[in-house]
Amino acid sequence: MPKIQSPEMMNLGSGSCGRKAFETLGDHHHHHKPHHFHHLPYEVLLLVLIFCAVSLSTLVLYHWSYYIHLSPNSLAHVYSPNKAEPDAFSATPHGNLYSMAGEGNDLEKLLKKTAFVDRTVIITTLNAAWTSPNSVFDLFLESFGIGNQTRHLLNHLLVVALDQKAYSRCLELHPYCYALHTNGMNFTDEAYFMSSRYLEMMWARIDFLRTVLEKGYNFVFTDADIMWLRNPFLHFHEDAEFQIACDHFYSNSSDLNNLPNGGFNYVKSSRRTIQFYKFWYNAKDFFPGSHDQDVLNRIKFHPYISTALGLQIKFLDTKFYSGFCELSDDVDAVITVHANCCVGLENKIHDLRLVLDVWKEYLSMSDEERSLENLSWGLPQLCGNVGGDTAPDNSTTL
Repeated sequence: MPKIQSPEMMNLGSGSCGRKAFETLGDHHHHHKPHHFHHLPYEVLLLVLIFCAVSLSTLVLYHWSYYIHLSPNSLAHVYSPNKAEPDAFSATPHGNLYSMAGEGNDLEKLLKKTAFVDRTVIITTLNAAWTSPNSVFDLFLESFGIGNQTRHLLNHLLVVALDQKAYSRCLELHPYCYALHTNGMNFTDEAYFMSSRYLEMMWARIDFLRTVLEKGYNFVFTDADIMWLRNPFLHFHEDAEFQIACDHFYSNSSDLNNLPNGGFNYVKSSRRTIQFYKFWYNAKDFFPGSHDQDVLNRIKFHPYISTALGLQIKFLDTKFYSGFCELSDDVDAVITVHANCCVGLENKIHDLRLVLDVWKEYLSMSDEERSLENLSWGLPQLCGNVGGDTAPDNSTTL
């Protein structure tokens, strides 16, 4: 990127003409040698000054246009905000992130609309494969509808769509949808685990969540292949700024040996968490080809996090925040169920439907029936157990 010159440098002149003219005028002022100008006719001096003025103006305009990211597309949106093409995307202040043009796609307004009083928002991300009818998104929304004290949480859910189809489908089902696009990548189709498109989505998600923290909002991030059966806000650790679900939970919530799952976490906005997300995002350059969860598992022991930042990571017990990697048998205690450790989108959909079927059966039972029957999930079925989302399988987990 061209270096933006200071106003002082621009006033003095950026090109050789400007510097020479300034030096010449300086010599004339300090040494009183007017004969320097006598060798050149007045007309020539005038042409030189005009040329330098035009060159300087062009250079300033170039730098300024670069600085504010002007382009034919962005200018079109500035002057005709309602005439954008359906698939048009324009630059936003999110660095490498790009959002869809449109008055209803203002991130700041959507965050304000969906936030609780304490500025906490529930966020999920989706692409077209996950929003098609009878797919993951439908099950996700249904879980909120039938969960225990979860229906009202839909008023605080912001759905971040990664392509036009997902955005359009979201608007059909939910009032709070934000369209996000990254570096011209096409996220419409199913993204297989560890493919380049999958990695782009994962890191775009981390970068986007950082911007949410920088705007002063806390968030619960949830993958859409997580069924919300109970209200998690009643069961989070009160003393943690960053808490995350696990593929495998070993002992206690502070043990860094627990294996985190990036599909579900609760993060409070603070200087520590903002710097942590920057550190997390930048760490991808040291582990090329790794996804966000794998990188987190590598950096969680780094002294920068615990010592320099003073950030404590808390892990959520799989007894409550469960998943197919390590499914809790205690239906009375389970808060969320994640289709992790699962290969294939259709397999996820099949087994998540079974989760909701068991939950509906549980809701229909009396307390006495629940205590006597000892209801079991009978899961996973098609998903199987492949050892965690960190394994190099073909999972379509977003």
